[in-house]
Amino acid sequence: MHVAIVHDYLNQYGGAERVLEALHDLYPNAPVYTSIYDPRTMPSAYHSWDIRTSWMQHLPGWRRYFRHYMPLYPSAFESFDLSGYDLIVSSSSAFAKGVIPPPGTCHICYCHTPMRFAWRTDSYVEREHIKGLQRAILSILLTYVRLWDTVGAARVDAFVTNSREVARRVHRYYGRDATVIPPPVDLATYSPQEPDDFYLAGGRLIPYKRLDLAVRAFTALGLPLKVFGDGRDRAALESIAGSNVTFLGYVSEAERQELFARCRAFVFPGEEDFGITPLEAMAAGRPVIAYAAGGALDSVIEGRTGWFFHEPTPAALAATVAMSHTSSVEAMGIRQHAEDFGRVVFLRRMRDFITSVMKPAPGSS
Repeated sequence: MHVAIVHDYLNQYGGAERVLEALHDLYPNAPVYTSIYDPRTMPSAYHSWDIRTSWMQHLPGWRRYFRHYMPLYPSAFESFDLSGYDLIVSSSSAFAKGVIPPPGTCHICYCHTPMRFAWRTDSYVEREHIKGLQRAILSILLTYVRLWDTVGAARVDAFVTNSREVARRVHRYYGRDATVIPPPVDLATYSPQEPDDFYLAGGRLIPYKRLDLAVRAFTALGLPLKVFGDGRDRAALESIAGSNVTFLGYVSEAERQELFARCRAFVFPGEEDFGITPLEAMAAGRPVIAYAAGGALDSVIEGRTGWFFHEPTPAALAATVAMSHTSSVEAMGIRQHAEDFGRVVFLRRMRDFITSVMKPAPGSS
């Protein structure tokens, strides 16, 4: 079977790229079609892949201005010649699902989310601080993008999503059902440890992660909180933090795993499509305190692997932290739950799903 993989862009590394790596593990000989590829920002393993870029790779200043070229992405993905493939697997939170499959070719899309800037425009422009004339122009442009995205979604034979929340968005915006297969989590070797007296939060320090809720809640509680990672919000977060909140900046993978293993609980205050870090904490046997929205509802089990707070306020988070002090969870049970989200499980689920979609209908020739 001839397979092609399609991905939005390869110029920054995150959760979508981890899914891409797992899809590439399924089909290691498949070429990866993408709009642009910057090998300097991607893992060295990608250098051995068969990566095929669009004509956008030759645009001036694309590394710096790739967001400004947004109107060109639909044409770039429609320009790929995908004839000769039996299966196309797209990994998309934006434009990759819009490729044009040849007749008879099956197209399965792993949709990380319908494109946020098109379908959740208000929250996107607020998060990116887009105002004035730029916002007005963007609004007009996105009318065209939404129309194109709806047409592109109709070319997909089957959708897979990372959470029930994203499946609901796919149904709302595209009128399509989707099968939920959570993304793969790389599970570190588990060795039980006694927790230290600190809580942990972190990742990219950017507005939508809502780490301000954690900083304000723990400053009020006076409990020790360690925050790893960096980003444009760091200075603002430090300005509202008490002396009990420590900012660690960038930490190595080994240091991060050690922090997960030793914390009392991992605090996950934002709403995300799925969220890998809570499961990395659970893989270390540690519970999660999460905002009850988005992908956390699929990964955290109330009272067994963690606890939810139900309003996005420091007070609600602080109340849940205080409640967790009188609750207990079993570390091995948390780890066993995390194993249901491991890479091996993901690969098996994807392989089985693809086989079921491509299986000929009974009675067909």
